[in-house]
Amino acid sequence: MVKKRVVMVVDMQQGVFETPRIQREACVSRINQLVQAADTVIFIQHTEVGGLEEGSEGFALLPEIVQPSGAFYVTKTACDAFYHTALDALLREQDITHFVICGCATDYCVDTTLKNGVSRGYHITAAEDAHTTANRPAAQAHILIQHYNDVWRTLTAPDNPPAVKSTETILDDWKAN
Repeated sequence: MVKKRVVMVVDMQQGVFETPRIQREACVSRINQLVQAADTVIFIQHTEVGGLEEGSEGFALLPEIVQPSGAFYVTKTACDAFYHTALDALLREQDITHFVICGCATDYCVDTTLKNGVSRGYHITAAEDAHTTANRPAAQAHILIQHYNDVWRTLTAPDNPPAVKSTETILDDWKAN
């Protein structure tokens, strides 16, 4: 049986990108490649007071992100897209057990969602070149991205370790299946 090609896109919103993010154009391009090749797309959007209120310009996805008809949208209020949201129910309803994760911010919402998803038994592949973040006081964005890719590659999760692959490899894998 062929697995569904599912991509989860985290927080690629106009308000989130008011803070400069490293390699925005390259990240968006790779996310769009994944979105266009996927069978199912789930967009995660963060909402909070101060520019990310639902329905606001800041809450909206970046205009350059491809949004296919039939995509699913989940609104969250925490870094973890599973926390008090309908995400787990949606994944179960759609019989999704495997997905690719990408988006923003590597060190907050992508990381937290990936780790919680793995703990819930989901088989997750991080698109190593399709997530981004901002420079932080403790480290530059490119170091954070490398660091989290390494953390995810070596995450101890017996029988369910996450995978970390390039967008090109993910797309090649999808074509082979």
